[in-house]
Amino acid sequence: MNGLQLNEQGRLKHFLGIEGLPRDLLVEILDVATSFFNVNQKTVKKVPLLRGKTIANLFFEPSTRTRTTFELAAKRLSADVLNFNISASSTSKGETLVDMLRNLEAMHCDMFVVRHSEGGAALFMAQHVVPSIHIINAGDGQHEHPTQAMLDVYTIREYKGNFSALRVAIVGDILHSRVARSEIHALKTLGAAEVRVIAPKTLLPRHIESLGVKTFNNLRQGLTDVDVVIMLRLQRERMQSALLPSEHEYYQYYGLTESILEHTHPDAIVMHPGPINRGVEIASSVADGARSVILPQVSNGIAIRMAVMAMTLGAHSEYKEG
Repeated sequence: MNGLQLNEQGRLKHFLGIEGLPRDLLVEILDVATSFFNVNQKTVKKVPLLRGKTIANLFFEPSTRTRTTFELAAKRLSADVLNFNISASSTSKGETLVDMLRNLEAMHCDMFVVRHSEGGAALFMAQHVVPSIHIINAGDGQHEHPTQAMLDVYTIREYKGNFSALRVAIVGDILHSRVARSEIHALKTLGAAEVRVIAPKTLLPRHIESLGVKTFNNLRQGLTDVDVVIMLRLQRERMQSALLPSEHEYYQYYGLTESILEHTHPDAIVMHPGPINRGVEIASSVADGARSVILPQVSNGIAIRMAVMAMTLGAHSEYKEG
């Protein structure tokens, strides 16, 4: 995939996934995001880097938070933004994905931000668009969600600094989570000391250890002395497939409460990609507590998505923080 993501100079052409990307490139994304972060604090929250560029958000499945932060990021770079309600578009009337691409290309867009329920959809689009158009994966099936992983590791670096001494635990539905996959790849590439995944056996992928993680079925054991806790959203539709007996039982064994949090390192931080199911995967007192960095994650998402857009379009080197 990297042969498609990177150009001949090793720069981003598309941003489809974390797996296989070099450490230096991930660090550069984090550093560029840092340079953009102060834009969000200014009275006029705009820089002219993508003026004259058109970015189309193609969301084939709903996600208000991700779509909104991508839209804000593009507008703060001064791009024009188109939002397509794909569920109501001609794709539901028989038009193929390639047909849609050709029509969007005719509108002279510069970038497509793609969210799709099928894994590999963003890769497919990158393989079929004309060379002048760039693709960013905003989540594809159970495959990857690379910008979410990058905003999460950005947040971790902001609060914890160097990755090399960190123990990070990812808790929840690992089996179906594209966020977890991207986070594991990012954390391992950035040199985290230890990455743990904690879930019921029914929600752990087979051979997950091959990604270099330690697996736990017991929440207390898995959280012992960790520095970062990343809670995943438990998708209620999984309850329909007999993978879990009930939300109540899941919370009893895998919900993050204040008493469970005491098993972590005393200054451990708590993260969640959202939206939160309070009382299912996390207690409100923890989500709103002193160790939670869930809201900063949202703010950091804008800066990360600005960085990825600017780097993919080759415009970030023109920016001088001021």
